[in-house]
Amino acid sequence: MTQLNVLGGPLDECGQDPVTGFYRDATCTIGPEDLGHHSICAVVTVEFLAHQRSIGNDLSTPRPQYGFSGLRPGDTWCVTARNWLMAHEAGAAAPVRLAATNQAVLGIVPLEVLRGYAVDVPDDTSSLDG
Repeated sequence: MTQLNVLGGPLDECGQDPVTGFYRDATCTIGPEDLGHHSICAVVTVEFLAHQRSIGNDLSTPRPQYGFSGLRPGDTWCVTARNWLMAHEAGAAAPVRLAATNQAVLGIVPLEVLRGYAVDVPDDTSSLDG
């Protein structure tokens, strides 16, 4: 099944270094096993990482047993819709790559909210109007 981004186009790669995605395929592809809905391609910041740590989601500590080197500011990572929304509500949301964010997230986070954090705004923004 082909999954689309929030702009209605093909889902772009989110990150290879480190390799992200629930399925570790570098995309924010979701499926029935992904209960956390890892659908938002975020460019993590110091504030976002601190917020995630404060809610029990430590993304910066390396976990070699899982092949996870830990994230640093500037890394791109498929984050859960719920945790990103919590960060948004706390004023600590990370920027979002819309072309790499799964369209399925729109049932949880409105496009207008994501658009406010976009770091990959296309030249023709007519597709952003929904």
